[in-house]
Amino acid sequence: MKIKSNVSTRSMLIIVLSSIVIQSNAQEWKTEKKANVVLGVIQPVFANGFNIEGNYIHNRLIFGYSHGASLDLSGTTVTPDLREQGVAVHMPFTTGFGIGYRLREWVNVRIEPKWHRFEFYYDDEAQNGSNQITAYNTMSLGIGVYGHYQPFKNNNSFLKGIMISPSIRFWPTISSTLGSDGFTYLNKYTVKNEVIKTLDAGPGFKPFIYNISIGYSFGLKRK
Repeated sequence: MKIKSNVSTRSMLIIVLSSIVIQSNAQEWKTEKKANVVLGVIQPVFANGFNIEGNYIHNRLIFGYSHGASLDLSGTTVTPDLREQGVAVHMPFTTGFGIGYRLREWVNVRIEPKWHRFEFYYDDEAQNGSNQITAYNTMSLGIGVYGHYQPFKNNNSFLKGIMISPSIRFWPTISSTLGSDGFTYLNKYTVKNEVIKTLDAGPGFKPFIYNISIGYSFGLKRK
């Protein structure tokens, strides 16, 4: 009986210690420090541009900066009104930062102010100053939910840092340099006065933005 008792006690001790170790490892993400660099997939595929994002993670806080450039939208990627007017939209930049909190190792929520530039041209003309119909800047302020997945996290090679980051964001426009009545001009195709209005920055010029980014996560040494 004594032998069985010792075996039982030892087994229980092993189980308890194993649970403590597992729990400790599971909570390590709350105290980690690392930097991520990711590139958006949607921008080059649908807008012939690019987007780069950098993050610094400090425990459960996350600080980010993203910059999109040279986004071109025309045809089916602009609003029906602009398509009828034969107008294309060029966004030379969409940029801003975010401050957030990690709810889990793999998901975080951020508050994000962003600045956007919209330029309008006829679809068949060169995009330069003499051909520009109008242009304006906007500011959006919204919230984003980001995923963070490292498929090779337990690998000890360079593959460890590869990461996939899906995201969905709500960025409503809160200010615009364009007047509330929009910009009225004589369109050369419809041969009548048309109006260009303030647009949101998302696909279809709506405030909802979705993306998938691919990049690398660099672990930083703890003190």
